[in-house]
Amino acid sequence: MSGGKPIRFDPADYTISLNLDLAAEKLPEQPDPPIPVHGVTFGVARMAENSPHGGEMHADGDEILYLVSGRARVVFLDIAEADIDMQPGDGLVVPKGTWHRVDILEPCEIVYVTPGPNNQFRPVAGDPSSGNSAEE
Repeated sequence: MSGGKPIRFDPADYTISLNLDLAAEKLPEQPDPPIPVHGVTFGVARMAENSPHGGEMHADGDEILYLVSGRARVVFLDIAEADIDMQPGDGLVVPKGTWHRVDILEPCEIVYVTPGPNNQFRPVAGDPSSGNSAEE
């Protein structure tokens, strides 16, 4: 953060990136794929439907999810791990390199801390125009 001044932000409009030196920067909130960050992105997703991709993977580190409200299911892809249903107040660490997606069971608000910049996204099954490959 330049100048050492506090910066207010509305999580509906902005995420916060923390670079490798842990300096914060305000970035515009946007649907996946997010703006690539060399560090981590902190944000709050308000979701009423599933993401516009068929799964994601974070090659740079673990992702942290915390469900504030609603209900969601984290579905693990390519590994024999049981899906995890999340209720308000539940936290989850998705391990580095694990393909997963978040299915929305009830409109929800999820706090996330996502490593970057090498995130990958799969298209939704049957829709070759959705999703993106690796970002950089």
